[in-house]
Amino acid sequence: MDTRIQFRVDEETKQLAQKMAQSQGRTLSDACRELTEQMAEKQRQMMSHNDWLTTQVNQAFEKLEAGEAAFVDHEAAKDDMEKRKERIRNRNK
Repeated sequence: MDTRIQFRVDEETKQLAQKMAQSQGRTLSDACRELTEQMAEKQRQMMSHNDWLTTQVNQAFEKLEAGEAAFVDHEAAKDDMEKRKERIRNRNK
């Protein structure tokens, strides 16, 4: 079911926005609907990413609690990352 959104702007803003929408072959209502849908899609993506990240963190803590976690010191992690970057750079040559 569709829902209605109402908000207030001054008359000049409304007129200018309507002219812009008309120049693009659409109504101001269409433009507002499109913006709202774009914002909702960005929120869906953000929520999906947050869900994924929460799952990853929970899995990491489960591994830690089960004694399955492997810790790497800072220097080893830096060296590993440099090697990975170098492999990527070499693929692009």
